[in-house]
Amino acid sequence: MTRRPTPPSVRPVTVDLDENGRLLVPGTRTPVPEARVAEHLARHVRVPERATDIYVYVHGWQTSPAAADRAATALLSRAADLHRARPGAYPGLERGYRPWCVVVRWPSSSLPSLGGYRRVRERAHAMSAPGRGQAGYVLGHLLGYLDADRGHPADPAVLANRSGQYLHLVGHSFGGRFLCEAVQHAAERPAGPRVLSWSRPGDPARPFTVDSALVFQMAAPRDAFSRLFPRLFPESDRRPAHAAPLRGPLVLTHSRWDRATGFWHLRAEGRPGIGHSGTGVAPVHQFSTLLRPAGSPYPHDVLDHPIVNIDASAVYRGGPATRLAPAGAHSDFQHPESAHLMLSLASHSR
Repeated sequence: MTRRPTPPSVRPVTVDLDENGRLLVPGTRTPVPEARVAEHLARHVRVPERATDIYVYVHGWQTSPAAADRAATALLSRAADLHRARPGAYPGLERGYRPWCVVVRWPSSSLPSLGGYRRVRERAHAMSAPGRGQAGYVLGHLLGYLDADRGHPADPAVLANRSGQYLHLVGHSFGGRFLCEAVQHAAERPAGPRVLSWSRPGDPARPFTVDSALVFQMAAPRDAFSRLFPRLFPESDRRPAHAAPLRGPLVLTHSRWDRATGFWHLRAEGRPGIGHSGTGVAPVHQFSTLLRPAGSPYPHDVLDHPIVNIDASAVYRGGPATRLAPAGAHSDFQHPESAHLMLSLASHSR
């Protein structure tokens, strides 16, 4: 009998967006007025004091709201279970690991076809495009609110113990695009100082930071970080003020068995996507490695890079492609190896 993962101690909070990226009043199709987005988030998103790690999860193609909730809960449950089973494997989490999550849901369903893939791709782009969609604006506000509301490791009361609440981003497929847009929007929000273990220096004018970002099977062109997200990284080590507040690494998994970002992306855009082949050209240093089993630690210097490409082909294989399931391994990331990667990022963020 297969043991089911233990659910997180705190139920996830959901945030819903419409086709234009507008924040919706819970349980309705009514958009929240732009001027009241910050007020709405403060009223409906409350960070529990006992949480150690705050996750913002954004789903991808062909995911219903209920499926998005299940996917986020399953990921965090596996991570919490793995930490309980092997606490000594993650020394940065010696004071505990109590994850809590905000699930961002958006209309990602379409026909399982090339036309359907293109339709959702265009929707995802329109939802976050400057001057058109509000997804980046709303998620940027969400990240800013979470940063302001969490307990900071740099607060005088907790600095001696290097404890506090850490902010991590997890996306899947097109959800990775939304998160990159959101981090760029959040760059414009000043906040208090931070202390992190990653090697890259912080920007004193923009100290708010995201501690790690992980995107499973990103549905974006391989040159996305040079072309679509110009403010995600600093222009040079001497000019960090031009970067968004991503202090930790951006980790991207890929699998050659991912047909959504391989077969479908190739036909929609003339080339495979990141989720199939990893990042191509990028404005910053990249490092490539393999997805590791839970018994194989990630050394700090393996993950401490601006972009880390992780080949998950040996694990993310999916089932045979069919007419009703044409995406291959695109959504096949619910594995202990994924939880191990999440825990390793959280541990090295301390």
